Amino acid sequence: MPRPVSTLPKAHLHLHFTGSMRVETVRELADKHGLHLPDALTGGWPPQLSARDERGWFRFQRLYDAARACVRDGDDLRRIVHEAALDDAAEGSRWLEIQVDPTSYAPFVGGITPALEIILDEARSVSALGPTQVAVVVAASRIRHPLDARALARLAAQHAGDGPGDVVGFGLSNDERRGVTEEFAPAFEIARRAGLALVPHAGELLGPTAVETTLEAIRPDRIGHGVRSVEDPRVLELVAEAGVALEVCPGSNVSLGVFTSAQEVPLRTILEHGIPVALGADDPLLFGSRLADQYTLARDALGFSDAELAELARGSLRASRAPEDLRAKAMADVDTWLDAPD
Repeated sequence: MPRPVSTLPKAHLHLHFTGSMRVETVRELADKHGLHLPDALTGGWPPQLSARDERGWFRFQRLYDAARACVRDGDDLRRIVHEAALDDAAEGSRWLEIQVDPTSYAPFVGGITPALEIILDEARSVSALGPTQVAVVVAASRIRHPLDARALARLAAQHAGDGPGDVVGFGLSNDERRGVTEEFAPAFEIARRAGLALVPHAGELLGPTAVETTLEAIRPDRIGHGVRSVEDPRVLELVAEAGVALEVCPGSNVSLGVFTSAQEVPLRTILEHGIPVALGADDPLLFGSRLADQYTLARDALGFSDAELAELARGSLRASRAPEDLRAKAMADVDTWLDAPD
């Protein structure tokens, strides 16, 4: 029997707040607030998705928006954080950086500041229970004005820290084909001055040019996805030279049609160029796969050995903003996992 990936210590750096929900939770929240869910979230789950064209992305976004609309009070926000931590703990995650745009929930709790503070407070509470410690990445949306991103960056900076229940990063998400990356650079400068990790999305729906633009305009610490940088060897080298880690989400890449099969995910190519990688689940609610599934995919579809899986786990910890003592303990436990008989 192979070593169970669910007991391999790791960090989880690419998990969206709404997308982290259990499908049972979104159904219960819909009942609680008297809302109707699309059939794809009530019957034939997980939904069949593809973002190869605008129509496919629209369907993904419609389902995401329907789920997000079910989150309507502080208790809902707390439940999502709590369950995300429990689910990660069951899969060996020692450190979770959950990504959230508080704008979406602000109308129900009195503004973006209360929304973020509720999430941070629950992150502190669930971290005290262990074993997964939870921090937050505040993410702006490409479909909103860059000035909104600056407001969120200032809010993130006010809550910046380096431990559980703190804001540890600032991101940029949503449809890559929308917005102008360079116009969001001032928001990232606010975050940089606050010492936050800069973790924008790029190189999933768009190709290597989007990755190069992101490297030049934002100078990120990590890039969400970034997998399509392999389409241009020059850009792949730029990523390697910059020392930027990629948050690779194999399950979502396949579900969205970025790659037609798990065997096509270019994880080995990225690693062979010396680029740090942290595997992530992205949106389990819509893709039907969680963190441990990404390691299973690497093993079963891409032929990764247990030693290579252990190095992936170490890469996730190195790329994280986890406190040094937590990282050191998890690294030692990775060695223990690998030393155990298979």
